[in-house]
Order: sequence, then C-alpha cells, then structure tokens
Amino acid sequence: MDQAIVTAAAAGDKAAQLRHTRDRALLLLGFWRGFRGDELTRLPVEYIDVVPGEGMSCFLPQTKGDHSHKGSTFKAPALARLCPVSAYIEWVTLAGLTEGAVFRSVDRWGHVDTDGFHINSLVPLLRAMFARAGVAAAAQYSGHSLRRGFAQWATSNGWDIKTSMEYADWKNVQSALRYVDGADPFVRHRIKEARRDVSENGELPTHVME
Repeated sequence: MDQAIVTAAAAGDKAAQLRHTRDRALLLLGFWRGFRGDELTRLPVEYIDVVPGEGMSCFLPQTKGDHSHKGSTFKAPALARLCPVSAYIEWVTLAGLTEGAVFRSVDRWGHVDTDGFHINSLVPLLRAMFARAGVAAAAQYSGHSLRRGFAQWATSNGWDIKTSMEYADWKNVQSALRYVDGADPFVRHRIKEARRDVSENGELPTHVME
C-alpha cells in the first residue's frame, strides 16, 4: 500500500492516491483497535482526538452491547511501524475531512463521498485489498476478520484474558472465545475455564485473569 500511494502520487493520480491512503488507514486502524466492521463504517471524524506520535482516541456514540447508550471510547497507540495514528492523519488530511464518517468511497475523478461506507461495502473492499496484496484465500475474509486477526495476534503475544476483553470491548468470555479459535490452545483452555467459572459463580475469577 505504501508503494501504491507513492506511485499514484508520482503519476498525479489523485483518485488512486486517495483510495490507497484510505485503505491503509482502514486496515491499520481496524486491526490495531480490533474494531467490528460496522464500527469502522460508523467512525465519526469529529469524535476522534489525535496526539501525533502518541496515540488517538475514538468515541462511538453507540456500540454492540451498549444497553445504557453512553457510547464507548477506544484508544489506539502510535507505533514505530504500521502505525494506525499516522495512517489516519494522512488519510483525513489528504481527503480534507473535518466531520462526518471517516471512511468513504472515492470516485474515479478523486471526489470523496459526503457519506460513509455502507456496511455491505466493507467486505468487498477488504477482499479486494487483500487480493491485490496477494493474500491467500482473500475471498474468505469478512467484516470481522480484522477483529479476529487482532485477537489472534494479542493471544499469540501473551495478552492475558482481562486485558484482551477490556481492549476489544468483549462483554463476556463467551464472546472472547469465539475470536481465539486456532490461537494458543492453552489460552483457549483458560478461557473455557473462565466461562465455566462465570456460569457457576457469576464473575470472572482472579486466577483466570492473571
């Protein structure tokens, strides 16, 4: 994607430059924040605060399981490589976005739509991105693949269950269990233990969290 952005800019192809810059931001922010597909399509520019080189916070007025309708704030750190913060800044700066949906379509003349992506547009976009990058079985990816991918990464890198649940906004261990399929089998076993203890005691025990 980085090379595609450079190539498009050098060729004066503003439409391609915009699309590749948008796609990079969508991919990196969606993965590192573990966003659900519908959350990505509903992210509002005016509810995102950025501190360059440090991180960003994204407020969503409504999320899955938010029965109190208070909204949720998601934070993402700036990274040395594959940084979601710098990718986001480059996209909204290039597109001139100050309000409304973060991720939008770009027509062949380089005009950025005033409305955000429809949720049904996200999966074809992701699959096309992965296919262009040569990712195997690109057609099998879904709107939850970035969230599942982050869960697999966090599990493989030693995140404990409590941290993963809080970061990814999972309300219960049953939800977490769905996302670690195929990851570290020992972590999966601990989550199963947690689910059993929750059903018996009504709370997640300390020894499972650690």
